Amino acid sequence: MKTYRIASIPGDGIGPEVITAGVEVLRAVAERDGGFHLDVETFPWGADYYRAHGVMMPEDGVDTLRGFDAIYFGSAGDPHVPDHITLWGLRLRICQTLDQYANVRPSRLLPGIDGPLKGVGPDQLDWVIVRENSEGEYSGAGGRVHQGLPEEVGLDVAIFTRAGVERIQRFAFELARSRPRKLLTLVTKSNAQRHGMVFWDAVFDSIKGDYPDVTTDKMLVDAMTTRMVLKPESLDTIVATNLHADVLSDLAAALSGSLGIAPTGNLRPERDFPSMFEPIHGSAFDIMGKGIADPIGSFWSAAMMLEHLGEPAAAQRLMTAVERVTAAGQVMPRDLGGTATTREVTDAVLAALKLENA
Repeated sequence: MKTYRIASIPGDGIGPEVITAGVEVLRAVAERDGGFHLDVETFPWGADYYRAHGVMMPEDGVDTLRGFDAIYFGSAGDPHVPDHITLWGLRLRICQTLDQYANVRPSRLLPGIDGPLKGVGPDQLDWVIVRENSEGEYSGAGGRVHQGLPEEVGLDVAIFTRAGVERIQRFAFELARSRPRKLLTLVTKSNAQRHGMVFWDAVFDSIKGDYPDVTTDKMLVDAMTTRMVLKPESLDTIVATNLHADVLSDLAAALSGSLGIAPTGNLRPERDFPSMFEPIHGSAFDIMGKGIADPIGSFWSAAMMLEHLGEPAAAQRLMTAVERVTAAGQVMPRDLGGTATTREVTDAVLAALKLENA
């Protein structure tokens, strides 16, 4: 029997609540499947660790993670710790050091969920946003000078390398090629940002001939927000920079029903380092400890992790169970208009997993 080593990092806010639920469901899937075992080790890194030790994770933390098959992450963020410390000290440190350069964020209307777009059904909203995850606007280049003085300056520099841009675009082409519609949309802001964004356009134009079976088009990021709302059926696979895809994927999650159901995978496609999977909703401190956090995003992320590990049948089994619960509409979390608690949603998915044809 295969054994997969999973590093669980629940993190901050509602992270521990939804990751605990996710691990429980993952173990049930493994037990139901019978072909693999999960060895889950939990690491207490995050804002509480920072308060105790002055860092979000140990100095050798990333090296510790290298020996795992995948990382299951909750959230990083605490209202009492500056955001740039929590993000750069944990999540971005892991992503960048392990070069998890492909951030993949699917968005679709699950059965039984009515999104905010009138008259739009599951056949019209089924996207995957591919976000460059290692450089660009979040490269960390820049600084502040003359701090505290009237002439203080803060500078963030977006770094785009040919290697970084080409590899994420080729990843997006391959993903688009694997989907039925074989459609890829490039999103930039090349009318105003005439260097880095024009570079993104140029790289795209130079490689698209290698994928003659993929239909392509381009959008400026501001126009893209309008297209996502007014013509969702015209989109399928989308590739964009670190910042642009970060923003667009939150919009996509909202249009698909709620930020609480949205998953993501921080992928290292070469598989020489572990990839990391997480719900995108953040720490949500306003509902921490109330037992009402929506665990669906963590379940969907867990399904992405199983797919990445080479267990597609188990991944599909988990998503089928989630979709049974949403389609029935009887046990819905509060962000989807219901009253169910985290525990109740988890129990409903566990029950769905036990059905013969799940």
